[in-house]
Amino acid sequence: MRIVAGENVDKQIVDCLREHGYSVTSIVEMDPGIDDEAVLAASRQEGALLITADKDFGELCSAMA
Repeated sequence: MRIVAGENVDKQIVDCLREHGYSVTSIVEMDPGIDDEAVLAASRQEGALLITADKDFGELCSAMA
């Protein structure tokens, strides 16, 4: 399973997921500061599950549906 971790996901969580064999793209490591639309687009492009604590993503996903 591929995962995109938003900027607000702790490094400890990213590291733990990787230790358990998950492929995790961390926005903090890749491109910190990008907007929410770009984060969502990156997860869609990779066919990845997006994990985040940012509540705005629910609204963003609803608007894109």
